[in-house]
This record gives sequence, C-alpha cells and structure tokens, in this order.
Amino acid sequence: MPSRISLLLCAVIASILVCQTYAHIFESKDASVASLSVAEIEDKLQECPLVQALNQHKVATHPPTPSVTSRIFAVLFPGSPAVNALLATLYISGPPNFLLALCPPNIDPSSLSVMVAFAVGGLLGDTLFHLLPEIFLGEDAEEHVRFVMVEPNKNLLLGVAIMVGFLTFVAMDKGLRIATGGEDPHDHSHAHGKVEGGEKAAASGADTAKSSTLRSRKPTKDTPLPTPPAKEVNPSAKLGGYLNLIADFTHNITDGLALSSSFYASPTIGATTTVAVFFHEIPHEVGDFALLIQSGFSKRAAMGAQFVTAIGAFLGTCVGIAVQEFGGSSSGSGAVGGEVQAGLYGTSLQWGDLLLPFTAGTFLYVGTVAVIPELLETGPNKGEELRKTLTQFLAMFTGAGIMLAISWS
Repeated sequence: MPSRISLLLCAVIASILVCQTYAHIFESKDASVASLSVAEIEDKLQECPLVQALNQHKVATHPPTPSVTSRIFAVLFPGSPAVNALLATLYISGPPNFLLALCPPNIDPSSLSVMVAFAVGGLLGDTLFHLLPEIFLGEDAEEHVRFVMVEPNKNLLLGVAIMVGFLTFVAMDKGLRIATGGEDPHDHSHAHGKVEGGEKAAASGADTAKSSTLRSRKPTKDTPLPTPPAKEVNPSAKLGGYLNLIADFTHNITDGLALSSSFYASPTIGATTTVAVFFHEIPHEVGDFALLIQSGFSKRAAMGAQFVTAIGAFLGTCVGIAVQEFGGSSSGSGAVGGEVQAGLYGTSLQWGDLLLPFTAGTFLYVGTVAVIPELLETGPNKGEELRKTLTQFLAMFTGAGIMLAISWS
C-alpha cells in the first residue's frame, strides 16, 4: 500500500501539470474559456504530460484490435452519420416486412412470446449498456483516455429529456386506449381472443337456430342446403386495426429518431441501436400483421399497410438528421463562425444532444410498460407456464447478452 506522503506528492505533481496545461490554454491566442467547445477543451487536455503518459499506458495494456463485430459494422455502415442512419433505417424496415410474406394469415400472436422476450432483452440491453452510459459519460476512445466535464444542471436536463420521451409514449398509448374504448390496441393476444370469441358465439347461435329448424322439419332431397353466413368482423376490431396502424407509424418515427441520434453520437452506438431495433421489429411487425388480419384486412392489404407505416421510420430519421445538423451538439458541431453557440439554460448542451436521451426514454417505455405485461400473462396450467417462463427468461438474457457482448468487445 503506498503511503499517504507518496499519494500526496502524486496529487501535487498532477495538480501542477494540470495547472500548466490550463496556463497553456489561457496563454494561447484566440483561446479563451468562452470560445472553447467541449471537444476543444479535451484536445487541449491531451497535451498534458500526465494525460499523455496515461494514453501510453492505455495503449500498452489494451491495444486497439478490431473485433469481428466492428468489422461487420464497418461494412454495413461505411458512410457519414446521416448516410449510416438512412442505411440502418432501410435495414430495420425492409427485411421484417418482407418476412410477412412467409407468415400464415392465421398466425397466433401469443406464439411470439419467446421472440418478444428476446427483443425486450435486446432493447433494455441497448438502453442500459449503450445509450444511458453514452448520454451521461460519453463513449470510450481506443487511442486515448477521455474526461467527463461535470456541469451544473447538465445531467438534470438529460434526465428531463429521458422522462419526456417516456411520458410521450405514455400519452400516446393512453390516447389510443381512450380511442378504442379502453382496449389496448397493441394487445394482440386479447384482440385475437375477442375476435375468435365473437365468431364462436355467432357460430354457436347459428348452430342452435339450425338445429331447432331441423327438428321441426325433415329435409328432403329437393331442399337446398343453407349457405353459411358471411364472416363479419367486429367494428371495434376494425377500429383497433386502423388505430394500430397509427400507433405503428408513430412508433416507427421514434425508431428513426433513435437511429439518427445514435449514429451522430458514435458509429458503435448507432450499430448496436440498429441491432436492438431490428430484434424488436420482427415480433412487432408479425404481431401487427396478425392483428390486421383479425381486423378484416387481407394478407396483401396487411402487408401493404405495414410497408406504408415503414415510411414513418424514414421520416423520423430525416427529422433526426435535420435536428443534428442544424440544432448542433456539444461535441463541436454547434460551432458557427468559430464561436460556440450558447447552450441550453447555461450548459454546453445543444438541442441535438437531447435527441438521444429522448429516444432512450421511448426505449424504456417500449421495453417495459408496452411489452412486459404481455410476458406476465399466464394460464391455468402451472407446469406449462413455468416452462414457458423459463424459456422467456432465457430468451431475454440471450438478447441482453448479445448487446453486452457487442459493447464489451
């Protein structure tokens, strides 16, 4: 254990070196505190001898070696943040919708519970392992150490943006429930049961009337067979289908916002967010497809409607790119004419910095409130439900583990 005197000497030396670095900053031409962005301050700190020694130690102990996932991500996302965000939106919108062609029209949404659990693990893993650390601390750099500048009220504003994103989805979900008369438009299993229950009730009534008619009259050879009545869809189910399309469209907008903001934060965060959204989109699109079929849509019409809602993802991506390009960020993109724009409420935050925490709040809602209740539904068979629960937890840990493995490497 080092003595207190040696620790004190190290602290004094470090303080002297840091003071020398700050003196160099103040003595340089056209370099005052007001004209330096956060990125420029960090660049100046890299000139400190102590920081340079730390950089050498970091490279020696943890040499930067590209992993398999980083190579794959470099191939999939080779362009600028804007181009990569548009490519990611194409990746998450195209394949899941084309998979609907392979889905049978009578698919049971409750059979997707394992896939939904896997998607929940991916979404929560991306939010907890990638988005939130990036929001409050930033991303680690392979070639040098990084510093976090703590500002008054900065973390509070980031937390407010997370809460606004969460409450935005609460308000949207609440409005849709009011519009559907208290029913959850996303509850695929309940809608399935209600539609089937209505059909069974109508069928049982028809069978009762038919049996009473047959008892009163004996059929002859010339008696024509009764034609089966046309299958009718409950009007509330039709309304639920259309409202679900609206909810899907707005949900895709937030996905586009998440992709654009994450790629502007860093290529790694953008790539992991794309993976998490892709995992979530497959069961989400299949469940919505089944709901539209139960609402009276044909298979072709349901697929077309899903492709139309995919436009919302591109819309959200374009809005996010515009906010990042014109709203600026604390990393230096908000500088105009060599001067840094005034931050929000006395902090270095720009409007573009609030986009990522906003989408993190929406991810928290989707991964918890919007999906977890479906996984909590149980049936009367305890043994079967126990096996189903273990499978769901295994799928959830698998999704979160993939996000952790990508982040760890």
